[in-house]
Amino acid sequence: MASEGKESKPDSQPAATQFTCKDLAASATHQPTDKKLFENLSGAGKVIGVLTSGGDAQGMNAAVRAVVRMGIYVGAKMYFVYEGYQGMVDGGNNIVEVTWECVSSILQVGGTVIGSARCQAFRTREGRLQAAYNLIQKGITNLCVIGGDGSLTGANLFREEWSGLLEELAKAGKIEKEAVKKYAYLNIVGMVGSIDNDFCGTDMTIGTDSALHRIIEVVDAIMTTAQSHQRTFVLEVMGRHCGYLALVSALACGADWVFIPEYPPEEGWEKLLCTKLLENRANKKRLNIIIVAEGAIDIHNKPITSEKVKDLVVKQLGYDTRVTILGHVQRGGTPSAFDRILASRMGVDAVLALLEATADTPACVVSLSGNQSVRLPLMECVHMTQEVQKAMDNCQFAEAVKLRGRSFENNLNTYKLLSQKKPDSELPKSNFNVAIMNVGAPAAGMNAAVRSAVRMGISEGHKMFAVNNGFEGFSKGQIKEITWGGVGGWTGQGGSILGTKRTLPAKYLETIAEQMRIHNINALLVIGGFEGYQGCIQLAEARPQHQEFCIPICIVPTTISNNIPGTDITLGSDTGLNAIMETCDRIKQSASGTKRRVFIIETMGGYCGYLASMGGLAAGADVAYIFEEEFDIRELQANVEHLTEKMKTSIQRGLVLRNENCNENYTTDFIYQLYSEEGKGIFDCRKNVLGHMQQGGAPSPFDRNFGTKISAKAVLWLSEKLKESYRKVVGKVFANTDDSVCLLGMRTRKLIFQPVTELKSETDFEHRIPKEQWWLKLRPLMKILAKYKISYDVSDSDNQS
Repeated sequence: MASEGKESKPDSQPAATQFTCKDLAASATHQPTDKKLFENLSGAGKVIGVLTSGGDAQGMNAAVRAVVRMGIYVGAKMYFVYEGYQGMVDGGNNIVEVTWECVSSILQVGGTVIGSARCQAFRTREGRLQAAYNLIQKGITNLCVIGGDGSLTGANLFREEWSGLLEELAKAGKIEKEAVKKYAYLNIVGMVGSIDNDFCGTDMTIGTDSALHRIIEVVDAIMTTAQSHQRTFVLEVMGRHCGYLALVSALACGADWVFIPEYPPEEGWEKLLCTKLLENRANKKRLNIIIVAEGAIDIHNKPITSEKVKDLVVKQLGYDTRVTILGHVQRGGTPSAFDRILASRMGVDAVLALLEATADTPACVVSLSGNQSVRLPLMECVHMTQEVQKAMDNCQFAEAVKLRGRSFENNLNTYKLLSQKKPDSELPKSNFNVAIMNVGAPAAGMNAAVRSAVRMGISEGHKMFAVNNGFEGFSKGQIKEITWGGVGGWTGQGGSILGTKRTLPAKYLETIAEQMRIHNINALLVIGGFEGYQGCIQLAEARPQHQEFCIPICIVPTTISNNIPGTDITLGSDTGLNAIMETCDRIKQSASGTKRRVFIIETMGGYCGYLASMGGLAAGADVAYIFEEEFDIRELQANVEHLTEKMKTSIQRGLVLRNENCNENYTTDFIYQLYSEEGKGIFDCRKNVLGHMQQGGAPSPFDRNFGTKISAKAVLWLSEKLKESYRKVVGKVFANTDDSVCLLGMRTRKLIFQPVTELKSETDFEHRIPKEQWWLKLRPLMKILAKYKISYDVSDSDNQS
């Protein structure tokens, strides 16, 4: 979840007491600008080098691909710098001009194909002098650096010294004096590639989401064997100076305990840990998961290692305990859909930043703020990142957590609330009954959201009731109380354990109202899709006839289609997107042997083209047909001709995505037959309908985490509304205002409660989609990276510092 932040004046230097890490991105306010199209920006005469440095991270190749293709697209000359700064110092064959085809087939590859190396020589002025000489030989005066804070700091120093280095080279007779004037300044743009998510100014760094995928895959596998033998597993994850991976993976798998450097356990933690493990076993929990960040420390700044934790559990409790150190597994594997899209967006914006840069432009870093790409002063972000480490070194741990940003703080607070139940004697008594239900098609993350809601509700003192099988089950009285332990282990399970149906409540209003009276339901949480949203509107509209519906109602939007108004992203859509991307990767791989083959792939989404568009961007598709953007036979013909030209290059395959309801006449079969006929003798075609596999599978780390946090926030809102609407005189809850039936959605960087009655005007009910959708502006990226000539609005890509 994106953090919420404070505003800062342009060009002001934030102090540690004013800003948190993620607040830097929040301060990147979007100034109103005239619409600006990138085709007005020419790269002619520009020479751009791209390098990866420091530790590798999944998604770096996607960033490299985007930088190279965008650079070539605008007419710039592009160079790889192999082996990071070491290659820059060594020169020769380490600095090579590249073509469009050079970055084909690297989107889905982990690590970095251009190599990364630690370089002591670049730390010296002599090394940087040699690097400057090598760049001048190729005419490179623009660098895109993908790495961590150390790599970006080195790049900024290089930029600051550039003119002095050139003068020194001229004095030594290594370059002509004219070259000093011609190549007078060096422009630097950074992208943060780091699995630790430890850099200030961006909500997520390239590689973090993929690393979480690797961790959760291992945790899910370990949980099955641990359950079989009643074992305790201690998992050590990366994060030498940042506990983000450990904290989010603990939240995503419901770990019993987590050790992170920003929040050391209190004095006497050994006894508290053992007590908690004992209680869990007493409650018939067959396994224990403890997650340790490699940089975990105690309050005295002394290390807490996975072996130390294991020895404690074995010695004090005698449990069968095993240690698993994930190590470099976390850096490996294919990038997730999120990382591919993030890296592609950042790569394109990095080139735009270099095109716009002047001699006076400071080094900037391309960052993610909510769903916007922004640029921030590089060194400002680096200084803030260093402030966090200083706070930890000085044992100012509360300050360190605060500096990490609100998102990190919210993760930590949510984990603390949900991982340990307070004794019944310490729980407040609200005397309110809260019902939870799933409505609509199943989506990954539903169970994580239910678990979070149940546990948060119990912590608030409510009695929690689970409704099985949606509104239909509600009408039949399929309602039962659900306990803290009753939702144990739900986080990682796909589908809907409660059961869900698409049925709307309109024809069951009488019986649902009766069941609400019988069970004295005082608040309702609906975790569901478009039907859930419509159902809540129907309940609100039926209030005059049924006072039982005059209670606080909240909907958590949950569907793979991402087609609900009031939110930029719905729970479940990330998992669906990854399912599409993984299938496309396999399909593309199958085409690598046969050559000259085009695949037509149909995705779900109803009338919403989110899955097809974002899936196309993540998988490197040539085109994606969606309902929101009309197309005709001429465009289909142009796409066939484009693929025909592509087959003349070394990239002899094509990938076409089609949203299931994009056009009633241009069906998947029609497009397949058209492509087959028009491409006869040049390429052959295959079609795939992905179907319900997009709804299945274990939830992604993002959906587990998002579901956990958004549901917890929804229950806290219901608690507040229950207190506001309780009428002491009659001893009952009465909520009849518009703002008592709300949808909780993610808007840019914030979770916002919006009355469903207000959202009706933003909804196209006929096609079950929002009237405006933010992701449509990203569609040109896919075509640009597939070499189509297209207009792209870059108004949001201005320097936002």
